Amino acid sequence: MIVKMTKPTKKASPGQFDFVLFITVLIMLGFGLIMVLSASSPLAISKGGDGYSYVKTQALSAFVGIIAMVAISKIDYRRWAKYYKLMYIGSILILLAVLIPAIRYVSHGAARWIDLKFTTFQPSELVKIAMIIFYAKYLTDHKAEIHTFFKGFVYPLLWIVPIIAILLFVQSHLSASIIIITIVVILMLMAGTRMRYFITVGTPVVGIGSIALYVLAQHSEQFMNKLSRVISFLNPWADAAGTGWQVIQSLYAIGSGGLFGVGLGNSTQKYLYLPEPQNDFIFSVIAEELGFVGCLAVIILFGIFIWRGVLIAMKAPDSFGSLVAIGITSLVGLQAIINIAVVTSSIPNTGMPLPFFSYGGTALLILLCAVGILLNISRYQKT
Repeated sequence: MIVKMTKPTKKASPGQFDFVLFITVLIMLGFGLIMVLSASSPLAISKGGDGYSYVKTQALSAFVGIIAMVAISKIDYRRWAKYYKLMYIGSILILLAVLIPAIRYVSHGAARWIDLKFTTFQPSELVKIAMIIFYAKYLTDHKAEIHTFFKGFVYPLLWIVPIIAILLFVQSHLSASIIIITIVVILMLMAGTRMRYFITVGTPVVGIGSIALYVLAQHSEQFMNKLSRVISFLNPWADAAGTGWQVIQSLYAIGSGGLFGVGLGNSTQKYLYLPEPQNDFIFSVIAEELGFVGCLAVIILFGIFIWRGVLIAMKAPDSFGSLVAIGITSLVGLQAIINIAVVTSSIPNTGMPLPFFSYGGTALLILLCAVGILLNISRYQKT
């Protein structure tokens, strides 16, 4: 699908938002809260706390997020286009904010969070949405040049270089870099950038990047950790008690689930075998407790979300709305696909959360705000 570069429609009047998408999100939120409660209780108790501590935080974020989602769904999505340059500058500044000692928060050796005292905030989650809006507006404004090599391919990609450089070298955040780059490529292709540019240029760039990662890994512990993930993926049992531990425990959980699972709340792997089961590997707990049927239900829910998101993009009244809708849909779909691929050991571990399911208050709140924008675009869809 290539987005037609049409002029913004000013006469369109808002109607009802996409009810199917709204209900799908609510179902995923409810399902996710149940699984966060089940997966997090042993860890919370082991830390000497309340077994409900994680789910209480997640439920509060979900409640506030739903209110924000509904409120944002009433704000004309075209208003966000006015601030696209400010969003780009703000993205750089907020990513660099983790360098400020007074507010930085370090976890597992990575400085990716800002300490708000009452909670922590990961700037990259907000930057993902900002980049979608920035590129949607940029590509719409430069529609006449989108088919050319330099102005339609090289120049748009140059805008992403500072963002990715900060993510990789300041925050050591490979997963966010992968998501943002992939979404930008999708938006460019949907806007009309020629596929052959990505093939002819992207192939050698990926090769050079892989070599560069290997060289950097020889001189940097930060990049060695990334390389070890690839090595562990190829043979996790080579270091079963180290780098391969998490994925092996994940496979044990998935294998134990069978068709219908061992029963909700009866997971064994969540009892301190699977590190942080309420986060990136919550799908493993779903597989163990609810089996293949539970996993299929999750995949179907994401399938419905993607279907409605693409439909909204196709029926959007202008190219900006189409690209924003595609960007938000891609964000959710890509993260879900990558997360499930990681926990099933189909790709190396990237530290990608499962949207609407993985524990993370601010990330959930920001994601629901993004869905609010998507719902607003659906209000203006062409019949």
